[in-house]
Amino acid sequence: MIIDILTLFPESFSYLNSSILKRAQESGIIKINVIDIRNFSKDKHKKCDDYPFGGGAGMLMSVQPIYDSVMSVKRENSKIIFPSPSGTTLTSQIAKTLSKEEHLIFICGHYEGIDERVCEIFNPLQISIGDYVLTGGELPTMVIIDCLSRFIEGVISQESLLEESFSCGGLEYPQYTRPADFMGYKVPEVLLSGNHKEIERFRRKASKERTKLIRPDLDKD
Repeated sequence: MIIDILTLFPESFSYLNSSILKRAQESGIIKINVIDIRNFSKDKHKKCDDYPFGGGAGMLMSVQPIYDSVMSVKRENSKIIFPSPSGTTLTSQIAKTLSKEEHLIFICGHYEGIDERVCEIFNPLQISIGDYVLTGGELPTMVIIDCLSRFIEGVISQESLLEESFSCGGLEYPQYTRPADFMGYKVPEVLLSGNHKEIERFRRKASKERTKLIRPDLDKD
């Protein structure tokens, strides 16, 4: 998969060059390009924002630099994504669907947002990561990329996908590692027993109890 990120703040994306995403890029599973929208501005000062028509607080990103930056990477199979509070809330299913795309283009808004004509021209998929507002689209873009990348074959093990929260139909069971006793807080004995059937039963029960307590809206029973 190729991912092109269009942003006014390329320095924001250092996280994508670490951990699992770094390995995915080094192995050639994912290719991520971060593109500075300012490079496409026709303003002599590389300005990419202006006051909104009709007045209002703040500045709005201009249509021209965004349009030209999108066209510089857009191809027939491109899927354009605009992280926005107005978008559909991100879910595991949406991330899984996006993971099957060959080319993703992310438009990172900033300030008070972007000129609406960008959406009229490109009709991007608008995605929200929650009912709150951030200062820009950089953080939501990283969240979406991190989420969808987990569904791309070879990025993480399939076993991990099957047992993690939401993919298993609820929240994941609690997990422990060494030491078995830390300041009197002990790992449940069943996990030390080696009895895989009992361990599986314990985990199913713990997952159900945690889901019912924390996210009852996910509890189907």
